[in-house]
Amino acid sequence: MARLNLASLTAEELQHLLGDAAAQRLLPEISSARLAGRAYPGPEVTGELSFEARSERDWGASPEQARALRTLDSDLISLGAAPLGVFYAPQLPGARHQRAYLLDNDTALALRWSETFSGPALPPFIQAVTLSRDRASGIAASMSSTSGLPFSPASSEELDVRLLPGVSSAEFLAGHRNLAARHGRGQKLSGEADWMRAFQMVRQLNFQAWTRRGLLMRD
Repeated sequence: MARLNLASLTAEELQHLLGDAAAQRLLPEISSARLAGRAYPGPEVTGELSFEARSERDWGASPEQARALRTLDSDLISLGAAPLGVFYAPQLPGARHQRAYLLDNDTALALRWSETFSGPALPPFIQAVTLSRDRASGIAASMSSTSGLPFSPASSEELDVRLLPGVSSAEFLAGHRNLAARHGRGQKLSGEADWMRAFQMVRQLNFQAWTRRGLLMRD
């Protein structure tokens, strides 16, 4: 199992990963570790994701979140997304529950949220992944998200990532389609296994990039 070495992250990555308050609280210890050339262990990370199927029910950690999930699910289906069910990914930070969809036979969609929280429930968000059929542009996959939170640590240079917070579902899907089109045609996706493969590819690319940057500590 690997852990993030917080002493190797940038100040911006620390803020996005831990939140402003926690980053400020830990900064003196992390700075001391940097000066001494020591690692500072952070969260565990893995290059592999597992997706555990969940039964259908009225999901949501609050009534407001449940309504938002129903609305977004209805929006995506009306826009042509084919639902594949609900999955739980324990290795992901925060929003581990997700509704899975495929769109246009080449794009994997995940409507993500958290069933556990402290304080107000965070709003659900959508992610879209299209795997490049040809990597001539140097991009292996395009990924869009309606979450306004940047990925931390930073994503792989082989991922073209766009954050689109606050847009409608239709605008989001159109924006992602434009992003993916910059890198040619996407790989064909069919069924749950390919949906999982798309998000697994994103994790593997990021894990490899974090390894190259020296961000990981091995237990």
